[in-house]
Amino acid sequence: MTSAQIGDVRIEYVVDGPDDAEPMLLIMGMGAQLVAWPQDLVDLLVERGFRVIRYDNRDQGLSSFTEAPAPTRGDVARGLAARRLARADYTLGDLAADAAGLLAHLGISSAHVVGASMGGMIAQELTVTRPEMVRSLCSIMSNTGHRRYGRTSAKLLPALVRQIRANPPRNRDEAIAASVEAFRVIAGRDFDADEMRLMAQAHVERGAVTSVSRDRQLNAINASPDRTPRLRRITAPTLVIHGLRDRLVLPSGGVATARAIPGSRLLVFPEMGHDLPRGRRVEMADAITQNARRSPVQP
Repeated sequence: MTSAQIGDVRIEYVVDGPDDAEPMLLIMGMGAQLVAWPQDLVDLLVERGFRVIRYDNRDQGLSSFTEAPAPTRGDVARGLAARRLARADYTLGDLAADAAGLLAHLGISSAHVVGASMGGMIAQELTVTRPEMVRSLCSIMSNTGHRRYGRTSAKLLPALVRQIRANPPRNRDEAIAASVEAFRVIAGRDFDADEMRLMAQAHVERGAVTSVSRDRQLNAINASPDRTPRLRRITAPTLVIHGLRDRLVLPSGGVATARAIPGSRLLVFPEMGHDLPRGRRVEMADAITQNARRSPVQP
């Protein structure tokens, strides 16, 4: 792994696959690091002919953290209540600029772009602001920014509030256990506790997710505009993947995304929640590859 200096932000990244393969940028979501992409999914994409680039968004993992006063609970609450009340240190547009800067740092003029959750929002933003850099787009368990679609289920809110109000972990083991429980709450039917424990361990070892960094990214989402009108201008081949058991970003978010982007394809998995279930990764890799092959930019 290595890092790229993009303006005032340092971005940590890792590359899998040969240098002459088609570049594919993977963008992870809020509170998650590059290790949240399952290694077997990365390997499947490499086997299908891609040079896979993963990175930590700012305020996560080994990338740089924002030097500004921490958001207050009031800041977060106001942003959740109304976009016009949101106060953020940066927006999804800034995070998309980080992604564009990383590609430029690597000498890549265009790439296939895959984003999960907040990463899907960033991928969409990159596609509408820098369309020449995106060969194909895949948006996973995400939404358009329209507050009517892809909201969090009311049934999930009590569990999320309990996690937010819980005392900070006192040691490494408690941090790992808390992360596993957080993943369990939002995952689908095929939750794999052992795999999630290994991923949580990797997160903690690289730098535990803090409430401050999570709140900064949540504020970035809340302060960013609805992308729906701009999504209608996307011409890159687009695949939208969503799980019917996703309660963090309800499936209406995926449906709205597919409806907004002309010619997009929607792939829905009935047992999938807000996760990347092992049993569906081959299908995901195949679908992402098929979507990439629709791109007019070919090797």
